Amino acid sequence: MSSISVIYNRTGHRKPFTVFMRESRPAQIILCALIGAIVGIITGVIHALVAFLHCAVFMLPFEEHLSGAVQIDARLLFTVPIAGGLLLGLFYTVVRKLRPGEIVDPIEANAIHGGRMSVIDSLRVLVSTIISNGSGISVGMEAAYTQMGACFLSWIGQRLQLRREDMRIFVAAGAAAAIAAAYNAPLAGAFYGFELVLGTYTIAALPQVTLCALTAALVLRLFTAGNPIFTLPMAALDVPARDYFAFVLVGVASSLVGIATMKAVTGCEQLFRRMKMVPEWMRPAIGGLLVGALAWCLSPQVLGSGQGGIDLHLHNGFPLLFLVLLLAGKILASALSIGSGFRGGLFSTSLFLGCLVGQIAGILASHFMPVSDTGVETFMLAGTGSVAAAIIGAPMTMIILVLEMTGSFPAMTAVLAGVLVASTGTRYWFGYSFSTWRFHLKGIHIRGPRDVGWVRELTVDKLMATAPVIVMADTPLEAVRRENPAANRRSVFVSDDKGNYQGVVSMADLHAGPADAMPQPAVAGDLAKGKNWFLLPHQDIQQARQIFADSRLEELPVLESALSQKIVGYIQEPQLLKRYAQELEHRQMAQS
Repeated sequence: MSSISVIYNRTGHRKPFTVFMRESRPAQIILCALIGAIVGIITGVIHALVAFLHCAVFMLPFEEHLSGAVQIDARLLFTVPIAGGLLLGLFYTVVRKLRPGEIVDPIEANAIHGGRMSVIDSLRVLVSTIISNGSGISVGMEAAYTQMGACFLSWIGQRLQLRREDMRIFVAAGAAAAIAAAYNAPLAGAFYGFELVLGTYTIAALPQVTLCALTAALVLRLFTAGNPIFTLPMAALDVPARDYFAFVLVGVASSLVGIATMKAVTGCEQLFRRMKMVPEWMRPAIGGLLVGALAWCLSPQVLGSGQGGIDLHLHNGFPLLFLVLLLAGKILASALSIGSGFRGGLFSTSLFLGCLVGQIAGILASHFMPVSDTGVETFMLAGTGSVAAAIIGAPMTMIILVLEMTGSFPAMTAVLAGVLVASTGTRYWFGYSFSTWRFHLKGIHIRGPRDVGWVRELTVDKLMATAPVIVMADTPLEAVRRENPAANRRSVFVSDDKGNYQGVVSMADLHAGPADAMPQPAVAGDLAKGKNWFLLPHQDIQQARQIFADSRLEELPVLESALSQKIVGYIQEPQLLKRYAQELEHRQMAQS
């Protein structure tokens, strides 16, 4: 064994490196901090590649964002998205033949798969997102950033054979590092990891996630100017208390815009799926044509992720009618992009939509609230955080992101008011964020990244006892009583001469009265009940709990299958509930 594969413990005995890493929390913390730097570099390289593609294919000046461009050659507005759609369709066709199946993203990995992600599938996301974003479609690169960051940490965790809880923390740390590097915002990146990928704030995960995000942002600053991605002409020095009512209204409007955006994406997806006459590989090209037409008719600002558009609007005023049309156009462009098959995220897009909502609200406030001292920029910041919180579902991330962008606490309090209203309104009026809504549409019923995978893995066949007491339905009742004293067990199971389950007889019913008090001849089948209540080996512990609650029986048989009806084991409800409570306690202790 090589010297790097073993660690010596205090007694001088050699310990495998994987065991050392699994048992040592400080070692995991240091590892996350180091790998965060690599994730930061990966994110920076991807960002630079897409920026180069935009400058090359759209003939933009160096360092100018696509969504911040005021004018682009009309021919490029059509040809580039269409060509990108054709290339993406070809890529999908080849990849689906070689590797069919759905791709697991960081949220689903942490909720169901114990933090396990596929490197090959993540590379599929990276390539498809670069093609999509490089062709100017109205999506962001955050899906690729977080997929690669989380996948890298997941891959490291799998090589080290980490525990399930630590794997989930590593995935959250990887996603946090990617967002921190992408937005030069380590605190916002860390909160993103907690809120969206881990699903909770825990002391156990705090060092890994925050240090990973911090080193990712710091290492990227070594190669860049280190400035925030958005700059403000001024930050709010003070926000009068009377203006907070306006920010509440911004939150309400942001919630409605967020819900409309998510439903628009779903509607476009359904529309493209109904195009039976159009080959699937051509659908992205059609989407590119429609998005290019929108950019030609309205403005090039509907293209790209929206980062450049935010900076443009923070420093320039636009007519109210144009802003309303641009807001509707950006929502439609994003829906057409994702609905037609392009790959990408809505993180930065939702920030731009919020910027437009805030700018519209600021203009209206200047007309209806002439005494207000709050600048339009503060309304734009409030809208930016509010719409993003409604769509992405990470309110604290958006609040901290604005604080890191501006350094203004008064502006942050304005954002806080809008974000709280927007996230609460979306939660009650819609019930989903964009990621969990898409899970719902695919039939994956999860509301967030909280670990529900352990429930699915804890199945009936792992919990059942394998020595059930089975009696034939025609066995005389007196013989059953004699062979099964009341103190020995809770119940016996009844089957017919073919071995099919016929019901259960509790000891209380079996020994309730003399056999001669029943119709003669009395047999076990006369007392059997609950024939339609049973468990199957593949059912998880949550399903088993529900069946016990519905049947009101204390003991249920486990059948080989619903067709064969052969009894292969049994489970008692008290033991099932005890095991469920033990698992819950174990998960809670692991997160503390």
